[in-house]
Amino acid sequence: MIETSARERIVRAAAALLADGGREAVTTRAVSRAAGVQAPTIYRQFGDMRGLLDAAASYGFAAFLHAQAAPEPAADPVDDLRRGWDLHVRFGVTNPAFHTLMYGEPRPGQRPTAARVAADIFRQLVVRVAEAGRLRVNVDPAAEMMHAASCGVTLTLIQGGDPALSTATREAMVAAVCADSPAARAVRPPDRPLRYAVALRAALPEVADDLTDAERALLGEWLDRIARHDRSSTTEPLASRA
Repeated sequence: MIETSARERIVRAAAALLADGGREAVTTRAVSRAAGVQAPTIYRQFGDMRGLLDAAASYGFAAFLHAQAAPEPAADPVDDLRRGWDLHVRFGVTNPAFHTLMYGEPRPGQRPTAARVAADIFRQLVVRVAEAGRLRVNVDPAAEMMHAASCGVTLTLIQGGDPALSTATREAMVAAVCADSPAARAVRPPDRPLRYAVALRAALPEVADDLTDAERALLGEWLDRIARHDRSSTTEPLASRA
C-alpha cells in the first residue's frame, strides 16, 4: 500500500475544510489537526496560507473534472464549447468556495493555478472551433471572452442570480465569436474569408513545417492582419464587433 505524502494529506485536508466550511474554516490549526502534521510542515510545503489555498482550489477543480464522464467530442465543436461553458458554471455553482478562491480575489498579474487550467480548457475548445473554420475572431481573444463571461455569470449565480442567465449569456457569447449559428446569422452575415484566416492561423504550427521561422512569422502576421481588417461593408472593426 502506497503511503500518502504529507503534502497530499495537507491538500486533501484543506480542500475538505474548504468544501465544508468555506475559506474561514481553513486555518493552520484545523489543517494541521486534520492532516496529522505540525504547522511548520504546512509552511515548508506551501510557503504561506495563500499557497495552500491555491493548491486546495486546484485539487477541488481537478477532482470535479475527474468525476465527470468523459464524453466523446461532439460532431460540432461549437457544441463542445457550450458543454465546456456549462461544466465550468456547474463547478462554480456547486463548489462556490473553490470558485471564489479561483476568481473572487483577483491580484494584478497573477492567476491561480486552477483558473489557468480552466482558461486552457476554454482555449483548447476554441482551437477546435477555429480549426473547423467556425471562429470569427482569433483564438486567444475568443477564449478569453468565453472564460471571462462564464466567470462573471458563475459569480452572479453564486450570489443568487437567475439560472437562466447562464444559457442566455452563453448563447450571446457563442454568437459573438462563432459562425454559422442562427444567433450569429441574425447579428451579421457570414465572414468566410475571416474565418478561413483564423482557422489557418490556429493550425499554423502544424501545417507550416516546410516554412522557415521567418516565413512562418510573416504568414502569421498576414493572417492576424486579415483577422483584424475592417469589412468593406461596415466601418466597424471586426475586433470591436466580435
